[in-house]
Amino acid sequence: MLVEWGNPVNMGFCAACFQRDIAGGLGLHRASVVQYIRPEIIGLILGAFASGLAFREFKSRGGSAPIVRFLLGAFMMVGALVFLGCPIRALVRLSGGDLNGITALAGIVFGAIVGILFLKNGFNLGRSVKTYAAAGWIMPILMIGLLLLAIFTPGFIFESESGPGAAHAALWISLVVGLGVGVLAQRTRMCFVGGWRDLFMVRDTYLFGGIAAFFIGAIVLNAILGNMNWGFVGQPVAHDNHLWNFISMALVGLSATLLGGCPLRQMILSGEGDIDAGMTLLGLIFGAAFAHNFLTTASPSGIGDNSVVAVIVGLVFCLGVGFFFREKLT
Repeated sequence: MLVEWGNPVNMGFCAACFQRDIAGGLGLHRASVVQYIRPEIIGLILGAFASGLAFREFKSRGGSAPIVRFLLGAFMMVGALVFLGCPIRALVRLSGGDLNGITALAGIVFGAIVGILFLKNGFNLGRSVKTYAAAGWIMPILMIGLLLLAIFTPGFIFESESGPGAAHAALWISLVVGLGVGVLAQRTRMCFVGGWRDLFMVRDTYLFGGIAAFFIGAIVLNAILGNMNWGFVGQPVAHDNHLWNFISMALVGLSATLLGGCPLRQMILSGEGDIDAGMTLLGLIFGAAFAHNFLTTASPSGIGDNSVVAVIVGLVFCLGVGFFFREKLT
């Protein structure tokens, strides 16, 4: 429905793309076609915050390898922007007929399976501990500040005049949808990588059922609205380099498994008072700025000049984290 209301085709809701747009809106990168403070992200975190408070699940905690989480978040974004989408958008693209989503999903599953191997061999970033209540309020307060910037758009805020960044629903619609998704995601613990992890690791189908329902719902609505265009080539805001779509999303699946959640889940956790997830979110935004400033992001014409190097470095980092952050098994 967000596409019908103005968001880019096959990008109704994308955690990675929208954080990239926010980074551009704040001037952290200068790719003029992807600069806009996306209210969906603001609403998502504030919705999770409100839901966490209402159901007494807001708990300020942190201290679990924050710098490692920051870098894992950055590399997760680097991988997502080589594919041009997060795990949510992989399903959204496939539901609209973009068959490149198949390669992306295969990469996510492969990365999650590698992550599972580390989990089974004692991988652990350390325990989060209870901390000052005010620390958990920082991310929601930052989102309120970001919302004010989106509303009043002072001169130092950038907004695209063309391209994906210029395609968006009305601010209030995007904000309301984000709030609703934030509440739903907080209540269901939805995670678009955790579903695959739980399915293969412990045969738990709860989160995977959410992934399947999301995909089916998107297919049905796209069919009703006439937004189906099957094929690999010429898809909106996409390319068809199958090898690097697979490898880059394997990086996303692996980093998300090590972090304990996809970009969506990290934002929900940050709204619940998890400052480690907040560090991951900052890493995602940093990764978006890095990807555009250092030419690692892809475009509809193909992968970037430095995409291959960035993804390989990200995979090496994730594998190193998985290997060295292991508890001794008894």
